[in-house]
Order: sequence, then C-alpha cells, then structure tokens
Amino acid sequence: MLELDDVLAAQDRVADVARHTPLDYTHTFSSMSGAEVHMKLENFQRTGSFKIRGATNRIRTLTDAEQDAGVVTASAGNHAQGVALAATRSGVDAKVVMPETAPISKVKATRAYGAEVLLHGVDYNEAQDEAHELEEAEGRTYVHAFDDEDVMAGQGTIGLEILDDLPEVETVVVPIGGGGLISGIATAVKARKPDVRVVGVQAEGASSVADSLKKGERQTLGSVDTIADGIAVRSAGANTFPVIRERVDEVVTVSDGEIAKAVVYLLERGKTMVEGAGAVPLAALLEGKFVYEEDEVIAPVLSGGNMDLNLLTTVVMRGLVDQGRYVKLRTVLKDRPGALEDLLEILTEERTNIYAIQHDRTNRDIAMNAAEVELDLETRGEEHVAGLLDRMEAAGYEVELLV
Repeated sequence: MLELDDVLAAQDRVADVARHTPLDYTHTFSSMSGAEVHMKLENFQRTGSFKIRGATNRIRTLTDAEQDAGVVTASAGNHAQGVALAATRSGVDAKVVMPETAPISKVKATRAYGAEVLLHGVDYNEAQDEAHELEEAEGRTYVHAFDDEDVMAGQGTIGLEILDDLPEVETVVVPIGGGGLISGIATAVKARKPDVRVVGVQAEGASSVADSLKKGERQTLGSVDTIADGIAVRSAGANTFPVIRERVDEVVTVSDGEIAKAVVYLLERGKTMVEGAGAVPLAALLEGKFVYEEDEVIAPVLSGGNMDLNLLTTVVMRGLVDQGRYVKLRTVLKDRPGALEDLLEILTEERTNIYAIQHDRTNRDIAMNAAEVELDLETRGEEHVAGLLDRMEAAGYEVELLV
C-alpha cells in the first residue's frame, strides 16, 4: 500500500514542474460556514489542475526503454493535459484517448501540450478500453489517471503542502473520482498528523466510492451522470479503494445543483474559476454535508479550474436558479387590453427584472378568451421569489414555477 516515503520521493521528482499552489484564507466562506476556511487553489496549478503532479511522477519513473516506446493514457481532460505536458517535458511521445463527450477546451489544450489526441467512447471507461488496446498494440506504457501508486504519490504532494502551510489544519476536504487524489493526500496527511480528518466528496451521479464503502467492497456503477466531468468515474481503483477505506474518515455526496451553486459562489464571491469537480469540497462544506465545529480549520482542495465555457453558461444559470436569483414561471391572463400591463405593474413594484417574456393565445389547454404568459425573471433570492409569488397569487394569478 502507498506510504509516506512514496509521497516524499514524488515531491522531489515533481518540484521543478508542479507549482506549490496557494492556500488562501477566505473570509467570505468562513463567514458563510462558521468554520475557518483555507482554500487549496490547485486551479492555479500548471495545466489548471492537480493532475500534473501524478503524471510527472509516473513518467519520471519510466525506464529508458519505456521512455523510448512512449506512453498512452485515457482521460476526461485534466489527466490528459498533465500527461501531455509531463511527457513533452521529458521528451516522451504521448497518445491520449479522451471520451467523445470531453469538453472541447480540454481536447485543444491537450493537443497544445504536445500529445496526440484520439476521441473514443461515451465516457472515461470506454476511452480507457481503447487506450489499453493501444498499449498492447504499440508497446506503450499506460499511465493510469488514478489507479497507480506513482500517480497517487504525486497527488499526495498536495497533502504535504497543506501541512507545511497550515500546521493547525483540522479537516481536509477532497474530491473523489477514481480516488487517486484523496488516496495520496490521505496517505501524506495521516502519516504526518493522524488526528487531521480527511473527508471525501463525490457527485451524487457518480457515487461509486460512497456506494462501495456502504457495501463493504468495490462497486462499479452502470453509468455516471454529473456536471462534474472530472470525477465522472464508474468505479474506484483497485489500488485506491483500500487506501480510501483505511485512511479516509468520511465520504459524502453533493447534487449537481449544489455543485453549480458552489461554482457561482466561487466566481462571484471568491473571484476564482473552478470546474465542477473542483467545487465539490466547497459545496459539501456550505451545504453542511459533514459535521464540523465552529471555527474548525478546514482546507477544501479546489482540484481544478478547467471549465468548458459552454458548460459554464449552463452551470452558472443553474447556480442562479438554486440561489433564487433566476426564475421562469407561467401564468394565464384574460385576453383583454391592459391585462399584460397589470401583470407587469406587479413585477415592477416588486423590483423584478424581466429577461424574456412569451405571450401565447394559441395554447389549446387554456380558455378561448385567455392568453398564456411565460416569464424569465431576474430576482434577488429565495425570499424575493416567495414574496413575488405571494403577491401574484393574492392578485388572482395562478402561477406555475417552471424553474
């Protein structure tokens, strides 16, 4: 099993490539949670993700013959970029298989770092199968995204940095996909300071580790469904799961809505871009998914910032909906002059901003002398939305909240 000496050796190997990223105290999220929150900003890492650490450590353990043959890997994006840059820095040829659904920004970035990219399969597991075929056919070394002790050790260097920068830390909160990141961090943290708690967080739609811990053995999901593409993995690794079971104190899950809300908070209040997978530790903290003491010193690991811009639009809008700052509603008006103006007067008095309005007389589900209206509204929070709905219903409108 992975040990502290492995992580210490990795720290020396990756020191000239991986940045020692900031551990930033945040007054905003400390105030919101009641804890003392220090964010480990791996979104500021080279390639925008922690993955460069594990990839560099693995490639620097290759023999001369393995370097000459080249490497191959499968990844949804961040590990791909890490392998591409690490291989280029070491003069090693790299092929990367990415799912066909991988964000285009990550595909382009991986190619820009020097790797040949092949798109195959609907998710990470299908891409991995193709990569293993290339491994056998071309004699390349497969660099696993998480289920490799050298990769795990490289990721564990984050744990060493947290302990060096924040000796008083009490809880470290870490995203979990396949488990490489949390295995490495937990190994480093527990070896140095056994009393520090390590909490793992998964997306509800990709909760293989949480399910496995409940059932007492490693489980493989039939499919995964989450906006946090960086942790959309069907199963923990054969090497990572025993480490998680032994050294991680608790694993919790968060919904996509809670992830989106955290992304918006980080953009708006934290002034930093974090992808869905990187936002899950903060989501778990702000949503109270695990118990902690007032003023407890907590370090959420924001593991990456490579958010596809097309997805970002959707995530931000979902986050605004969950905060009560954007609503879509439907109601029915009498089809007479001034009816729409009466409704708009209520919206104006309630200081609601209209993004869009659709007025439809043709819907067969309403009376002949009526018109259906759908409204997209900017609102100021859940209390504002509740007050607006009360005001409309008091005025005689039947309101259906669409989002």
